Amino acid sequence: MEILDNLLLGLSVAVTPINLLFLIVGAFVGMIVGIIPGFGPTAGIAVLLSLTFSMDPITAVIMLAGIYYGSMYGGTITSILINTPGESATVASTFDGFPLAKRGRIGPALVMQAAASFIGGTIGVLLISGFAPAFANFAKSFGPPEFFLIITIGLLALIVVMGDNKVNGAISALLGLAVSLVGVDVITGAQRFTYGHPELINGIYFLPVAIGLFGLGELFYSIYKGTHKEERKQAVSFKDKETFWPNKREWSESKGTFARGSVLGFFVGMLPGAGATVASLLSYSLEKKVSKFSDKFGKGYMPGLVAPESANNAASAGAMIPLLTLGIPGSGATAVLLGAFLMWGLQPGPLMMENEPEFAWGLISSMYLGNVILILVNIFAIPLFIKIMQVPYKLMIPVILILCTIGTYSLHGSIVETWIMLAFGLIGLFMKLYNFSPAALVLALVLGPMAEDTLRQTLITSGGSLGIFVQRPISLILVLVIVFIVVLPAIKFLKDGRKKDSSKDISL
Repeated sequence: MEILDNLLLGLSVAVTPINLLFLIVGAFVGMIVGIIPGFGPTAGIAVLLSLTFSMDPITAVIMLAGIYYGSMYGGTITSILINTPGESATVASTFDGFPLAKRGRIGPALVMQAAASFIGGTIGVLLISGFAPAFANFAKSFGPPEFFLIITIGLLALIVVMGDNKVNGAISALLGLAVSLVGVDVITGAQRFTYGHPELINGIYFLPVAIGLFGLGELFYSIYKGTHKEERKQAVSFKDKETFWPNKREWSESKGTFARGSVLGFFVGMLPGAGATVASLLSYSLEKKVSKFSDKFGKGYMPGLVAPESANNAASAGAMIPLLTLGIPGSGATAVLLGAFLMWGLQPGPLMMENEPEFAWGLISSMYLGNVILILVNIFAIPLFIKIMQVPYKLMIPVILILCTIGTYSLHGSIVETWIMLAFGLIGLFMKLYNFSPAALVLALVLGPMAEDTLRQTLITSGGSLGIFVQRPISLILVLVIVFIVVLPAIKFLKDGRKKDSSKDISL
């Protein structure tokens, strides 16, 4: 009953005219952000965050969250139509989405991805309602040692899931930690890396960095690759209902996929560093293994589209649990959301759901409404979004550049922060070209001060002894998790090396 009461409280907040209006705006903008190839929710939230300073914090976060999960809907439109993911979480949707489009099943594919996104998002929010309060109660027993170890796990997990680019991921995270050290040491009062510049005393604010890496970085990368010169394909027209709506067989084949993808996606999304991209790829792989028709995957099979779509939307909901209950983001987008919370004086953590129930439950309830709005918009505005996709990218470039510049300068009226944004735009271009991770940098930048504070609090409490990390039951378990994360890839690396050596010996 307590959960129901909390949801009713949240709905009373979410359905106020102003919050409902900005929820619709956020969802609509999120879909457009998702349609722009490579832009993604992190860049969308970072660029538009500065426009919310004069808004009520609850209204602003509801709109930004709408952008976050709305982009998951929109990102699949380009995956299906032109085999170009709107962002990384929709990569797996190209595997069967584009083949469906080539078979003339564009309408059914777009409708089915909307349904999968709606079901995945709704199941994810239902699970948030049950898991978040329990997780928050459990997290109340956490102290500085546990929070430091969880932050460490989040950064390590982000590096581990980067596949063959683990070294680049580690370098990106270390760069983010280095940037987070700029400013005044809160213990000694000494200035660090400010070089006597007064505007750096308070440190480098995360938002100019995020706007530069994701907004300008993607812009410069598109210009470098010549994407802005490419002609867009002509809009698609739907002749009749049979070419727009999925048939009974497609619904029947996908009914189990909706549930499997949603549940898997939610729990993967809860893991710091995993995120919607990993969830969608795992869901696709799982569905291919359990299906009786695995040979159809990759050839335009509807469950192959439903699996990643339900998973990535459920994962975006699951990522809210560590964000709200621990104050730890699991992706670049939730890192920017965390920065927004802190900017408005809201401290996510175990006590947030008790101290700020209207905010926490208003946000959760708005996600129920957001999914309803998004499926309606996604289905009935499909022709409109396809036309938006036809807008030449070269016309979008100046608009994005102006938004980035105005948004950064309006933060504190600082030309230095504007130059920082430009510098990180160039760094973002370099990172894209050489497979570094802008998301890892932003995560480390946001988590760096938290990691430093909790580590220092831990060492002050223990008198400088590291033994405190193994003297407490929860922290000991977390230490073992860290050891597992570090040792397992090392063992796998050694085994692969031995296999290569043995194969060379055999060939000789």
